[in-house]
Amino acid sequence: MVSPAIALAFLPLLLTLIIRYRYYFVLFYRAVLVRIWKDCVTGLSREERAFQYVLTNATPGDPDSILEAFDYWCSKVEFISNIGPKKGKILDRLLMEQSPLTVLELGAHCGYSTVRIARALPLGARLYSIEMDQRNAAIAEKIIRLAGFDDDTVELIVNPSDEVIPRLRSDYNLERLDFVFMDHWKKCYLPDLQLLEAYGLLGKGSMIVADNVLFPGAPKFLRYLRKCGLYEWKIHRATLEYSKGIRDGMAELVYQGIK
Repeated sequence: MVSPAIALAFLPLLLTLIIRYRYYFVLFYRAVLVRIWKDCVTGLSREERAFQYVLTNATPGDPDSILEAFDYWCSKVEFISNIGPKKGKILDRLLMEQSPLTVLELGAHCGYSTVRIARALPLGARLYSIEMDQRNAAIAEKIIRLAGFDDDTVELIVNPSDEVIPRLRSDYNLERLDFVFMDHWKKCYLPDLQLLEAYGLLGKGSMIVADNVLFPGAPKFLRYLRKCGLYEWKIHRATLEYSKGIRDGMAELVYQGIK
C-alpha cells in the first residue's frame, strides 16, 4: 500500500510528464483508442469509414475536393497517417519543380497521397503505386477512380514492395524512375532504397521523398544517407500530419550516382 505522502511526492513528476507528452497522449487517443472503439461499433475499418465520408462529401472527378474531404475527416473525426496538407504542399512543390514522367509510390494506403501526386503530374506522366494490404488497396482504387484518374495515369500494384521492385523493369518496362515517394513501413525505407539502387532504377537526378523520417522515424535509412555518398539530401522539418507539437520531417534525396 503506497502512503499518501509518497503519492503526493510523485504528483509533480506525473503532472510534468503529462504536460510534456500531452500531444503524444492525444495522438494515442485519436489513433488507437478511437479506432478500436469505432471498429467495434461500426464493423468497418478506419479506412472504410474514411472512404464513406469522402464518397458522401467530396465532388467526383475533383482531386482537390477529395483531398479536402480527407483532410477534414483526418483532422476532425479520426486520425489517419496521410502526408496531410502541410507536408503535402512541400511534396506538391517538389513535383512541380521536377515535372517527373515516371513516378513510383511506395505505400498507397487509402489513396490520399496517390491523388495528391497524380494531380501534380505533367501530361503523359504515369504513377505506379504499390500497396501490400489488399483491403486498403481496394479503398485506394476507389479513391483514385473517384478523383478521376484512369489506369493510363495511375496503376495500382497490390503486392509487397520488395517483391514488386525487382520486377519493375521486366513486368512494367520501367528503365528509370524520375521520382519516388516513400510512405509505407519505415523499416522498409532502407531495404527498398537499396533495391532501387541494385536494380538500376535510379538515374542521376532521380528524386526520392520519404515521409515520417523523424516520427515515428527511420534511423537506419538516415544513417545510410549520411554514409553512402550517393545522394544530395536534406530534411524538410514539419509537424506530424493532423497533429500539434509532434516534430516530424520529410527527407528529400537527389541521386548522384556512384562516384
